[in-house]
Amino acid sequence: MSVEKNELSRRDFLKTAAVCGAGSVLGAAGRRALGQSAPASAPGEAAEGGAQPVPRRTFGKTGVDVAILTVGGIFDITANQLVLKQALKWGIDYWDTAASYTGGKSELGIGMFLQANPQERKRIFLVTKASDRDAAEMEQSLNTSFERMKTDYVDMFFVHGVGSGDKVARRAEDWKAMAEKLKAAKKIRFFGFSTHKNMASCLDAAAKLGFIDGIMMAYNFRIMNSDEMKSAVEAASKAGIGLTAMKTQAKPSGGWDDEATKLLDRFTQKGFSMEQAAVKAVWEDRRIASLCSAMYKLNVLQSNYLAAIDKVQLSSSDREAMRRYARVSCSRYCAGCGDICELAVAGGPPIADVMRFLMYRNEYGMADLARQLYRELPVATREMLSRADYSLAERRCPQRMAIGELMRQAGSILA
Repeated sequence: MSVEKNELSRRDFLKTAAVCGAGSVLGAAGRRALGQSAPASAPGEAAEGGAQPVPRRTFGKTGVDVAILTVGGIFDITANQLVLKQALKWGIDYWDTAASYTGGKSELGIGMFLQANPQERKRIFLVTKASDRDAAEMEQSLNTSFERMKTDYVDMFFVHGVGSGDKVARRAEDWKAMAEKLKAAKKIRFFGFSTHKNMASCLDAAAKLGFIDGIMMAYNFRIMNSDEMKSAVEAASKAGIGLTAMKTQAKPSGGWDDEATKLLDRFTQKGFSMEQAAVKAVWEDRRIASLCSAMYKLNVLQSNYLAAIDKVQLSSSDREAMRRYARVSCSRYCAGCGDICELAVAGGPPIADVMRFLMYRNEYGMADLARQLYRELPVATREMLSRADYSLAERRCPQRMAIGELMRQAGSILA
């Protein structure tokens, strides 16, 4: 149901890179970074000098066209204003943040930008999130977000980090009432939730409700091929829910290995990196409206931009090679199926959440964020994590992960 616009040919892509100053390949990964940006343009229009905005897709039943690339605001935006400025120049006008990100500095950074550039607010599809509490507390969180971001509305309001389909069903009535109230007050245009674990059950539950406008979910070349995820994404898409993918790199703990190097060589021949191949795999699923990436540095933004405007597709053998790599390296990547491992341990500790914290530290280099999130867990929960018996969980884990060892590692380096 998605409609994509403004695609470039391979020839146009190379021309754009040249005009914008694509001076070099970034390391062995084959990333091409643009040295200079082109002038700003309105969404859907070519910028001067040959640069083009990223393609756009329709965000579910909302009818709104959004950029297929989202600025993920899980970083200190007060210190990274150039990222926002350059993103808009390339048509990347879907911006995602949350009340909790970097202690509020993410939203404050967006506020700094909008205060200096108030004319740009109308072209930005702005999303923020709040943890699930009662309606009054969530509305107060939203009001605080408005103050920080210098705006009086957001385009999408997400309940942050929903972890199960049961919770979606249980909270549906309250969420619907809150969403209707906030929409009537013109504080939000659309409503939905984000989910890092048990994504399939969350999507299936949402598809039955009728009032969920959008979902942000963990989705990548490892996760997308399970039968459960395929079915859930199809159900959500048919229900008109706009889908945004996050955690799209799917890099295993410890980084790319020898097996990944074989893939890297394969993709380098085509002119893009392993990271760019990973985002291409997600974009090739036309049901995904946008892909959210934490583009806290200009070179990351540039690499994603180039991947977004490049029309070269992965071949069937490319996709099979990625699936094969996902299988052989699965024990170093948590797929977020917490309903399997957590139910196998007495007390149901938040194993999948802690795996995500470790990912932030080990693969994203966000040690402070990882420690913050871990330390926000109740003391009793952290004690449970340190002494639990994970043997049954490890036997049931589809990824064959060393759960006990990883939980002990988290307790050692994040506490």
